[in-house]
Amino acid sequence: MRVLGPAVERGDEILTDEALEFLAGLHESFAATRDELLEARKRRREEAKRTGRLDFLPETKHIRESEWKVAEAPPALRDRRVEITGPTDRKMTINALNSGAKVWLADLEDANTPHWRNVVSGQVNLYDAVRKTIELTTEKKHYKLRDDIEHATIVVRPRGWHLDERNIEINGRKAVGALVDFGLYFFHNAKELLKRGVGPYFYLPKMESHLEARLWNDVFTHAEKTLGIEHGTIRATVLIETIPAAFEMEEILYELREHASGLNAGRWDYLFSVIKYFRDAGEKFILPDRNSVTMTAPFMRAYTELLVRTCHKRGAFAIGGMAAFIPSKDPEINEKAFAKVRDDKAREAGDGFDGSWVAHPGMVELCREQFDKVLGDKPNQLDRLREDVSVTAEQLLDVASTEGRATKEGLRGAVDVGVRYIASWLSGNGAAAIHNLMEDAATAEISRSQVWQWVRNGVELDTGEKVTEELVRSVLAEVRDELAEQIPAETLSESVELFEQVALAEEFVDFLTLPAYERIQ
Repeated sequence: MRVLGPAVERGDEILTDEALEFLAGLHESFAATRDELLEARKRRREEAKRTGRLDFLPETKHIRESEWKVAEAPPALRDRRVEITGPTDRKMTINALNSGAKVWLADLEDANTPHWRNVVSGQVNLYDAVRKTIELTTEKKHYKLRDDIEHATIVVRPRGWHLDERNIEINGRKAVGALVDFGLYFFHNAKELLKRGVGPYFYLPKMESHLEARLWNDVFTHAEKTLGIEHGTIRATVLIETIPAAFEMEEILYELREHASGLNAGRWDYLFSVIKYFRDAGEKFILPDRNSVTMTAPFMRAYTELLVRTCHKRGAFAIGGMAAFIPSKDPEINEKAFAKVRDDKAREAGDGFDGSWVAHPGMVELCREQFDKVLGDKPNQLDRLREDVSVTAEQLLDVASTEGRATKEGLRGAVDVGVRYIASWLSGNGAAAIHNLMEDAATAEISRSQVWQWVRNGVELDTGEKVTEELVRSVLAEVRDELAEQIPAETLSESVELFEQVALAEEFVDFLTLPAYERIQ
């Protein structure tokens, strides 16, 4: 086993011989299965391409029709009405814990970039956060944990199964990023968390099948046994943010039932997945501008209704989607945005969700107010079984009923946001403030995949123009000129080049972070 990355401050406290031995054990036991499951993804996608559809699995019908529940939630996870998300840089860690939210999603995935310094320093910050010793002094301010409030419960999101960690080599191969993130956090903090009356809790991203959930469950069981921790101590919430996973919600909970806490409606990645999965399946899967695809679109409504129904049927929590707005200094902008967020959270609370996400501390109170109106003194809505809900495969796939159309402004917006985000990502910041929204990798993924789909299908814009590679390149050139004074020349050039690569390449790249990772030092 070799650590190839350069030294990072306090990295020796995280990358100890004992921690690395623990990682090696995880990889020896599970890396090969992970590789097999990634290959299975490709085969399933090819089948969907051939048939133009997905469906609920006949071989797991007995799971959907039998009686079972997930494990009862520990006290720290019974009230999740407001969850704040963000990367594990030191300032964000302190602000999130102080935000008044019930949960902090400590993001080692889409709101983070896997620069080696971020990977290691994020673990250092989590180590200090667990022990309540985290502080930060800048030129302008001293940050520390407040002692007059209840701090948010930490729930860590490791990288998805598809990402490697090139700075750690095990038996001649790159380490699995998900196992590195999970393993280091669990090894250093599980016992300390238990001493403090909480536990090691996780959000699991980007899964596409119940077999991937089974792998995570096996990882958890192995980790608990290795460190002598009681089975079922780990609790995991799964992001249902891929279209194949939407057809396996119950099976995913079943596989994780002794470790499961709930499901989350990861709306932006879900949109990306719908586009990616059916990118070459014809007109019925072509979406209009991203901003016109709301949560009330029929296929999105079916997805969220099914998620709440599934979770509460099985005793698991249903967590709503992201409110990405960042409060502005412009009162007029705030007023309009707050109204939209208020409506969104009120809809989620009314539909039976147990909580929801915000991206900024300034939005915590607004989200809480909407859930307080519905929950009152209750910690959650597990008693709302939503037996009125019945969702078919056709409803989950009814993209064609989405209102709106492709516009020139939408194309320009996709290119602009995509390039801006990639520039931020390459610079080491995975949570980028763009046009008063906190964007993560899902933003750029939607942007570039939609452009790819529009080009391949010759989509006609509101201007009468057809989306061609030439049109996209001309818009890219305009965006590049506009950003020339905002982004360093080398970074801008690389960002434009990468966006063009992943938006126009003949072969669709599954995740833009894969080629992007090859470009960072």
